[in-house]
Amino acid sequence: MISSIMRWHKLAAMTGRLERRKAQTRAALIDAARTLLTSRDPAGVSIQEITDAADVGFGSFYNHFPSKQELFDLAVASVADEHRALITAATGGLTDPAEALAVAVRLTARLPRTHPSLARVIDRAGLSYPGAWPIGDLRHAHAVGRLCFDDAEVAFACVNGSLLGVLRLNLAADDPGLVDQAADRLAVSLLRMFGLVEGDARKVVARPLPAGRR
Repeated sequence: MISSIMRWHKLAAMTGRLERRKAQTRAALIDAARTLLTSRDPAGVSIQEITDAADVGFGSFYNHFPSKQELFDLAVASVADEHRALITAATGGLTDPAEALAVAVRLTARLPRTHPSLARVIDRAGLSYPGAWPIGDLRHAHAVGRLCFDDAEVAFACVNGSLLGVLRLNLAADDPGLVDQAADRLAVSLLRMFGLVEGDARKVVARPLPAGRR
């Protein structure tokens, strides 16, 4: 009886180690894909390059992913999750929906300065990037009368599209001050597009960003 219990514990420990190793390999492949996306078009990246960057065996790739595309999609999704967490942490305590949008825009457009690797992956993903500010928050802002637009999906596309443009502009900027200036100007422009008068829009954008996120 005791020997059976010992065998069971040994098997459970081996299974646990195997699962941890698999999870570590999967995470290493996703991290490698994220790194490669900062400087390479995924179409030109070979599986061998991915496994070399992850420091895992070539055969390990297909134990986790059926194709490069699925891996790169997950790499972009992991960036979106990290980006979303940054925005949520910064806007969670805000009561003004207009300020929440402004903070999300200002932080995202500052990513080339604050989180350059995230910015490069988002730029690489382009219009396929899912965005980090939930469309539901836009609908709420409209429902309470703080923002004005006819179609939430069109408004969401306007936010994401303009952010991608300014993100690329800021990736090429040499002066951090210009990055912040462009980010704040975009936030003002979007708030005005959504119905705020210029003075109100500028007042909202002039509010300090959350500590540690400037």
